[in-house]
Amino acid sequence: MIWYTLITRLLLPFALIRLWWRSRHHPDYAPRWPERLGYRSAVEGAPVWVHAVSVGETRAAAPLIRALLEDHPEIPLLVTTTTLTGAAQVAMLFGNSVVHRFAPFDLPRAVARFLDATRPRVAVILETEIWPHLFMALRDRDIPLFLANVRLSERSYLRYRRVEGSIAKILDIPAVIAAQSPADATRVRALGAPPKRVHVTGNMKFELSPTAGLREAAQALRLAFGDRIVWVAASTHQGEEEIVLSAYAILSQGLPNLLLVLVPRHPERFESVGRLVRARGMAAVERSSGRPVTMDTQVLLGDTMGELMLFFAAADCAFIGGSLVATGGHNPIEALALGVPVVFGPHMFNFAEIARLTLAAGAGIQVVDEDGLIAALRTYLGDAPSRDTASKAGESLVRAHQGALRRTLSLLEPLLSRQTRPLADL
Repeated sequence: MIWYTLITRLLLPFALIRLWWRSRHHPDYAPRWPERLGYRSAVEGAPVWVHAVSVGETRAAAPLIRALLEDHPEIPLLVTTTTLTGAAQVAMLFGNSVVHRFAPFDLPRAVARFLDATRPRVAVILETEIWPHLFMALRDRDIPLFLANVRLSERSYLRYRRVEGSIAKILDIPAVIAAQSPADATRVRALGAPPKRVHVTGNMKFELSPTAGLREAAQALRLAFGDRIVWVAASTHQGEEEIVLSAYAILSQGLPNLLLVLVPRHPERFESVGRLVRARGMAAVERSSGRPVTMDTQVLLGDTMGELMLFFAAADCAFIGGSLVATGGHNPIEALALGVPVVFGPHMFNFAEIARLTLAAGAGIQVVDEDGLIAALRTYLGDAPSRDTASKAGESLVRAHQGALRRTLSLLEPLLSRQTRPLADL
């Protein structure tokens, strides 16, 4: 713990430089960066605090947040993120119905300032966010800690094993731990979490129910596209766009009405990806420009925030990015819930269980390189029966794995009261 504290303090100047840089490039962030140090975080009314790092975690937390807003309108909700994109996602999904703050750095004084200002009745931390100073501060203040939707990949487990003693002390802090799968629960217990506090609740990312409004908007978008076959390349990373564009050039020879919707993962790469598309000589339209997609348009660049579900709903097939490069992949459940077959690369270690279930259900295809990507896309884009079979399999898979929200709420409900049982009894 002493070494951890020393390292975090040594890294603080670099973190502050990064905050300054972000403030210069994102004017809306400039007045808010002190929140990362615990300042300007005041919230009234002993809120339930839900922490979701970025976009993916915010989407996973959305069903839980909606349920809390509906079931406990008398309790304020504080949602924190650490990224700008996560903050934008919170604003888009919940507007003024929740209070958003940026989470503090895991430094003793920053954490203390944040907790003094917010005084949450319970802290709900999404997925595998282990912050020693925060967890100990919550324990010292007798604030219940609930770790929700926890996943611990084999790779992360082996990394934590290197500091197993320290992790065991942190996980022994009184907390309720809701793991996504039995394998996640086993790995968490092996790191030192008390078995009685670890529960298997399932993955809340399966708790998706596409709305009629989304489907209507997607239908309108398809009409605007014209008679096109639509392929979405979602959440792509550097090194993947080149592969995707090369695959498109080959596929479009046999599918001349193919439209590629290319959505880079990080907003700061929108411009560079746009330049890459045009350097290939492809006719492109930026979604943010408002210009129509014509029959001559080859690539629609998804350079807006919060529209990926819409693009999925309007697609015939989706490639899940971060999987052809060693990033760990991204979540395919949103596409599957909308009946969209998925293709992903070999690097899905962040979503290994979901990838396994997808393949077993026949709802997607895993590939290792560009040739495999082209072959898989031909299967789905050029063969309507194969596409329809995979589409139905994906929707069935998502329905079969729902229920995590109900199980999570049943564990969380006793902690919402200020007169809850002592932390030691969790």
